[in-house]
Amino acid sequence: FISIKGPELLSKWVGESEKGVRDIFRRARQAAPAIIFFDEVDALVPVRGAYQGSSHVTESVVSQILTELDGLEELKNVVVLAATNRPDMIDTALLRPGRLDRHVYVPPPDEEGRKKIFAVYLGQASDLLAGDINVDDLVARTEGFVGADIEALVREAKLAAMREFITVMGEKTDQERADAAANIRLTKAHFDAALEKVRGSLDRDALEASERQAWEMMYNQEQRSALEEAAAVVRRAELATMGVGPENELRQQADALRKAVFARKKDFAALRDQTAGLRERLDTPR
Repeated sequence: FISIKGPELLSKWVGESEKGVRDIFRRARQAAPAIIFFDEVDALVPVRGAYQGSSHVTESVVSQILTELDGLEELKNVVVLAATNRPDMIDTALLRPGRLDRHVYVPPPDEEGRKKIFAVYLGQASDLLAGDINVDDLVARTEGFVGADIEALVREAKLAAMREFITVMGEKTDQERADAAANIRLTKAHFDAALEKVRGSLDRDALEASERQAWEMMYNQEQRSALEEAAAVVRRAELATMGVGPENELRQQADALRKAVFARKKDFAALRDQTAGLRERLDTPR
């Protein structure tokens, strides 16, 4: 298994970056069966000529990787994987059939995923948890949190408990503090305080923008058109219902369509029906 962070291969010296790419694929062929994993691959293979100031080095690296993937020397028993947070920045030549042509969108954790992550980090502090902590409530309040955010939240709650202990026991004797330390508990109030300081990496807009970047790779042209059309109709409905409450029927219909657009598993037939229904309501004079 050969793991490379994209930026690590880039060198200021002429030819060094391309040599690094050749060496990686040579090592993989010699060690086959092997896996090459490029992390942050967008830094290594950005769209050629699309960004002002992009260097000749990156364009040469893109060409070198393309050559290694489907050049004359066969990649036998070598699997190439790559990860990115910016699929829109990757040169499209890399995504064509025979190269990196299998695409998997890994979304942020949903409620079930966040619950499992909380189980890991709260399990490490199970002896400290007070009875008023409701994991389902924490899960509901942490939409847009990834694993690192949840870890930071639990850590901040522990720090809040420690600060409270120091404040309360500041004038006590060492023995009294030592005796009281065993009774420190993490409470709902500590998590409330932690949530004031720790924010999720992604809000709703960022979550949706992240998924839209993946549409180009995940869906065919017809499916992408359906998604874009539905998103445009949702936007029209939101503009038409600005200032109204969530109980408004048109607003509720728009929210339902938005959920269908960004659902993990998409039902395109139902999506088209919902889009047509909402558009008809918007086009009907009121």
